[in-house]
Amino acid sequence: MSALRTLIPMTPKSNITPALVAMIAILVLIPSACADAIIIDHTCTDLSEIPDEWITIAKDTFNLSYGHTSHGSQIVTGMSLLRGDSGSLYWYDDAGTNGGLSLHDRTPSGDLGNPDRYTWATRTRTMLDNSNNDRNVVMWSWCGQADTTEENMQTYLDLMSGLEADYPNVIFIYMTGHLTGTGEDGNLNQRNNQIRAHCIAHNSVLFDFADIESYDPDGNYFLDRGATDSCNYDGGNWADEWCAAHPGECVSCSCAHSHCLNCHQKGKAFWWMMARLAGWGGGNSENRVHGDVTGNGVVNIGDAVLLFNWVSFPNERETTYALTRADNADVTGDGNVNIGDAVLLFNWVSFPNERGTTYVLK
Repeated sequence: MSALRTLIPMTPKSNITPALVAMIAILVLIPSACADAIIIDHTCTDLSEIPDEWITIAKDTFNLSYGHTSHGSQIVTGMSLLRGDSGSLYWYDDAGTNGGLSLHDRTPSGDLGNPDRYTWATRTRTMLDNSNNDRNVVMWSWCGQADTTEENMQTYLDLMSGLEADYPNVIFIYMTGHLTGTGEDGNLNQRNNQIRAHCIAHNSVLFDFADIESYDPDGNYFLDRGATDSCNYDGGNWADEWCAAHPGECVSCSCAHSHCLNCHQKGKAFWWMMARLAGWGGGNSENRVHGDVTGNGVVNIGDAVLLFNWVSFPNERETTYALTRADNADVTGDGNVNIGDAVLLFNWVSFPNERGTTYVLK
């Protein structure tokens, strides 16, 4: 009830009755059933579109475990290019010091196919069942094993679904496999499509590793031209060509199996993903920052208090409780603004460890 004690003194007027408080106390126990898949692909690499506040919220909210081998290291290499000095916006380290993201890199060991197709899930459960565990986001990558049978890929999807069901307060990040030059009709793309379809159907989170490799930063498409993980395609290398056409815009790094531009793109997409997990609506203007009813670009307890008062005291809506951004108030996405939206928003800001699982803003 400590969160409720925080809520009450911050209300602009003392109109909350004991009965209303009791009602909220009951309603906050009702989880949100609405969620959408979060797909992180080549359209998710422009960090200038993300308000800094959402990166900060993500760093404060999440502790990430990332199991991978060489191909998966491309994301961390890209993150390192953005990292900056301790305390900077994209700072991360193992412990999350100086306001950074806590990233347990290569933890647990192995990847989605190494040493086999099951051990990663067992190691994940062992980690999460440890009494000292503080991880609330888990991500695993493939090396080359995504180019497999439909049955083997279904094993991966079933194991992930089992983890999601058994650990509802943890966010699990799905991933597609890196490109192999087999194009749109190749088996790998069919298996990647199998992963994509599953994530969309089950409202899961997907880091689309392969899609990011399929496009240059200008959005030119290369999968239908035999694109590979090294950015080669039938006729050239899209990363070399883009960097040559944009002097001074490409950085230099050692990117496993690939071009530094590919790693850079994936590092940027990672932070886009973290902002989305924190509640940011996305860069498209059609994706509003749901819950930001004060219109200041951040969703916090002030929004929850205002929305609660707005739905509870309709006679005062246009005076004391006027919403600056009424279009952001439908946080459940059902087309109406009512107590359900207020309860969901209150839970979202009050219980950050459960964001992205139980309390997802539509």
